[in-house]
Amino acid sequence: MSGFDRFRTPLKNARGLGAAKDGVHHFVVQRITAVALFFLVIYFVGFLVSLAGADYAAARAAVAHPCNAVLLIAFLVAMFWHAQLGLQVVIEDYVHTQGLAILSQLAVRFACVLAALASVLAVLRIALGA
Repeated sequence: MSGFDRFRTPLKNARGLGAAKDGVHHFVVQRITAVALFFLVIYFVGFLVSLAGADYAAARAAVAHPCNAVLLIAFLVAMFWHAQLGLQVVIEDYVHTQGLAILSQLAVRFACVLAALASVLAVLRIALGA
């Protein structure tokens, strides 16, 4: 420690150490997806309850309705995005081997993107009548 460092405030000493800005963005996005999922899960459960006892044609017609299709896609995207963010934090906190952590992050991101794309494609195929 040089002679001038003892006159610096703790905040001044901490500036430039670590990636402080990235964590805030991650925190905010995770909270936004959580709030969106709160309302979308309520919609999704209500949608499933309304389909109780319905036959395949009625369920397909309900999913094909534009409002339902958009809300289902929003639910799927928010769910997989939120899951990826949450698993990222778990891996960062509990996987201490650098190579395994990177491989795990890539696997989680790939799985979430692939599952989201497959789910959205399924809803779009039903909604567009393919």
